Amino acid sequence: MALPLTASSLRSRLVRLTGYGLLLFFAWLMLLITWQYVPARPDVAFLRVKQEVAGRWYYQLAFFTHVYSSIFVLLAGMLQCSPVLRRRSPLVHRWSGRVYAGLILGLAGPSGLVMGYYGNGGWIAQTAFCLLALCWLWFTFMGWREAVRGHIGTHRRWMYRSYALTLSAISLRLWKWALVLLFAPKPMEVYRLVAWLGWVGNLLVAEGIIYYYLFRKKAAPPVS
Repeated sequence: MALPLTASSLRSRLVRLTGYGLLLFFAWLMLLITWQYVPARPDVAFLRVKQEVAGRWYYQLAFFTHVYSSIFVLLAGMLQCSPVLRRRSPLVHRWSGRVYAGLILGLAGPSGLVMGYYGNGGWIAQTAFCLLALCWLWFTFMGWREAVRGHIGTHRRWMYRSYALTLSAISLRLWKWALVLLFAPKPMEVYRLVAWLGWVGNLLVAEGIIYYYLFRKKAAPPVS
């Protein structure tokens, strides 16, 4: 017999559903952005402002590898975040996790590192983008390794961090839109700011989730 919904559990469900709805909406927007690069050409959209490197074969390889793989990383990560899926379809959870980690470690992460090295905004932004790529690779690797070892709690914490960095593709654009709307700074100033805000803010949120929903929940006394 199902337990009646409390006000707290109802709020939690509404927050979760709202979060998934927003993720789906932004994933759709990211898909539209990705579609601009089909078929692959070095003179479209963002690549128009990267003409000094867009003609180099290795940059094109890194760019299109990153663009085409990242949308699938975003979607696979959404499946990883669902507690219902973990409980009811553990096989789907495991296989979507393998797709998620494999794409990051094999394609999206290394190509993102190459792109970060040539990022707009000078060395300040380039440092941020390269650190983002390295942390993304490291967090994902640690999450995969802990899952293989059967350390599920630790695995989950690393994957929260990994997906927070995956979502930087969305948050970076939101920060860019907000800064331009509110302050209208110069383009290079925007790049320097969003290069850091786009992922550091996400990582802080992830650490907050890890602390409050994992550590404090475990430490709470049992209800009598």
